[in-house]
Amino acid sequence: MAAGLTLTFLGGQGATGHGELGYGLRNISSTSCRTYGFPGIQFLDRSGAALPTDSTRTTNDFFGSVPARPLVIAPGDSVSFRLGVTHGISSSAGCSTAYGLQVIPPNDTATLRVSMPQGAYECGTATVSPLAAGQSAYP
Repeated sequence: MAAGLTLTFLGGQGATGHGELGYGLRNISSTSCRTYGFPGIQFLDRSGAALPTDSTRTTNDFFGSVPARPLVIAPGDSVSFRLGVTHGISSSAGCSTAYGLQVIPPNDTATLRVSMPQGAYECGTATVSPLAAGQSAYP
């Protein structure tokens, strides 16, 4: 599945020490693919090396609810997911700045990578939403 997808960073927003990072997966192949569930994630530093990442899968986070549903991604269509992160320069959690993300789509072993040009402050832990149609996981 990963061979027929591209990964994009949709942006980030935050409130009261919580950050939300949105990502999209677009089907660039000529055939539809079926998927269900949660992507695997790994934060990356400026050089692309792995940062400590502890992710928790959830359908309900600080920013609302995203139900897990079977999806069909037609050629040219996209799905999205979001990460909930803790952020704040004064955090004592040993935070690092992530400049990229490595993703393994559900039911796959291949990875996709994307950069976050501005960097995103993260604290090694993140909640991961299931994939949702279009950009509905990241409003």
